[in-house]
Order: sequence, then structure tokens, then C-alpha cells
Amino acid sequence: MTVVYLDELFLLNFVVDYLLLLSSARLAGEPLRRGRMALGAALGGIYAALLFLEGLGFLAHPLCRLAAAVGMLLCAFGGSRRLLRLTLVFFAVSAAFGGGILALELLGGGLAVRGGVFTSALDLRLILLSAAVCYVLITLVLQRTARHSALRGELVPAVLDLAGRRAALTALVDTGNTLTDPATNRPVMVAEGRCLAGLFPPGEGPEEGELSRPVAALERLAGRGGGLRFRLLPYRAVGVECGLLLAVRVDRARVGTEDYGSILVALSPTPVSDGGGYQALIGA
Repeated sequence: MTVVYLDELFLLNFVVDYLLLLSSARLAGEPLRRGRMALGAALGGIYAALLFLEGLGFLAHPLCRLAAAVGMLLCAFGGSRRLLRLTLVFFAVSAAFGGGILALELLGGGLAVRGGVFTSALDLRLILLSAAVCYVLITLVLQRTARHSALRGELVPAVLDLAGRRAALTALVDTGNTLTDPATNRPVMVAEGRCLAGLFPPGEGPEEGELSRPVAALERLAGRGGGLRFRLLPYRAVGVECGLLLAVRVDRARVGTEDYGSILVALSPTPVSDGGGYQALIGA
């Protein structure tokens, strides 16, 4: 007869579910809200414990399992614009983690899956260590497969021309970037401002640190007579309901093999890539 301690069962599933949610958030590029992820993981731990209580066997039905997973995701990521992506990544990570646990079980490991619930006869410290190792391995593998690649056409060279000056950079073709010019409805490129300093003669472009104050920067440029190409561009992003970026209209923009002609380029005061693999974003 197998004895199951509900407190250990809850703790084990809480830790595993939290790491799964954390992995999903990192891979999907979602801002980490650790409190909400802990709440979702706690829901998963409670569900795992309830499965072993007498009279609650109906909770093992696949629809109940799906409802529990959806509840976890809503607790952790409800309201996110990336909810669908997070859901798909979460199920992919869970499948990968479950496969790893099955492999460990076949090799004689102490961590196992019983009815979709993680159980173990190991010491708690070994449980936490095993979960942490699986988290690191899954994150490394999936990050490598999810990394943007030039071979898949996601990273392309971009060349911007303005009044006889040129700037070359690498752009990410981002399907999630829907920023457009309100006047023409044409796509807008978002580029790191520091990478475009060579487009402007001395004193005719934004100075270092000004891009974080776009209104003041535009006033200064307009006062010197060089602000005709510049304008303020409204945008929305995660955590920013209504923001402004300083944008400049270039004479010509070539992205990969496509010629976009004269378009607006928004100057970002911060890097647009976590790892520095690209310096600009443009919608597909």
C-alpha cells in the first residue's frame, strides 16, 4: 500500500507547476509576474492534492484536468495579449517535462507521474533539485529552438538612407509588431536610436538621452530648423497604455530584398533586443 502525504504532494506539484509557468513566460517573452505565477502554481498543487481525497475521483476526468490547466494559466497570465502563445508554450513545456520525468522513471529515478500528478518517494531536497535541473534543461533546449534566426528569414539586413547619409543594421521581421503610420497606414520601423546617429549631421539629430523625452527633443529640433523630418508617434505596448516615440521619415528603407521607400522610423531610447542580435523591428 502506497502512502501519500498531501502536504508533500502539494509542495512538489506547486514547485513543478511554478517552474513550468516560469519557463513558459520566459520563452514567450512575457513579463514575469511572480505573484500571479505562484497563485497559478498553488491552484495546480491544490488540484493534485484533491485527486487523492476520497470521493473526488471524478477530478481525474480529462475535462477536469484541462479545466485545471486553463485555471492555472488564467491565474498566471490572464489579461495578457500573449495568452494564446503562452498556452501553447505551456503545454509544449509540460509535455517535454513529462517526457523527461518518464525517462527518469524508466532509469529508476524516484520522481514519477501517477494519473497526471507528480509523486516521489525522494527526500524533499532531491525533489527540488530534480525540478530545478529539469527547468534549466528545458529552458536551454527550447530557447535554442525558439531563437530568432536569419536562416528562417526572421533576421534580415536593413539599410536606411537620409539626405545622403546611410545607416546599416539588422532588423527582426516581427509578426507581432503592428505599429503603423497614422497618416499613411504604412508600417513603421522601430530602431535603436543610438544606431542611427550617423544619419544626422552634428546638431541636427537627437542628442544622447533625449529620446526618453521625445516632446522636448522635438521642440529643440524644431527650434533649430531641423525638425521638419521629425514627428511624435503614439504607441501602445505591454505596461504602456499610451506612449510617444520620436520618429524620423527616412528617404529610403531597404529591409532584406524589399524596398519600403520613404517610411517612418521610430527611435527607441532602449535596446529592442534582449541579446543584441538585432537593432530594429518591422512588421511582417
